[in-house]
Amino acid sequence: MIGLIRTAVFGFALLSVIFFVVSVYSRSVRRERLEKEWDGDPERAGAPLADRQAFVDQGMEAYQHGLRRRLIWAVYIVPTLAFAVIVYVINAQ
Repeated sequence: MIGLIRTAVFGFALLSVIFFVVSVYSRSVRRERLEKEWDGDPERAGAPLADRQAFVDQGMEAYQHGLRRRLIWAVYIVPTLAFAVIVYVINAQ
């Protein structure tokens, strides 16, 4: 029983690190895409820097409520379910 608890704690810690890295990476990719979208539009060539920042902030706010951000939670869900199914199948035999 102690081994199972220790495995769960270390597994949760590892999944937390993976979740953090994937989350930061996804946010940075989204921010970079928004910045490139702003820079690539010739109509915005002379716009003030504050407008660019507002555009990026608005896009990041939309990202916070988007599907991609929610799918990152699968980092916790999928391995936990897989581990539970494996333990169940092994013990059921």
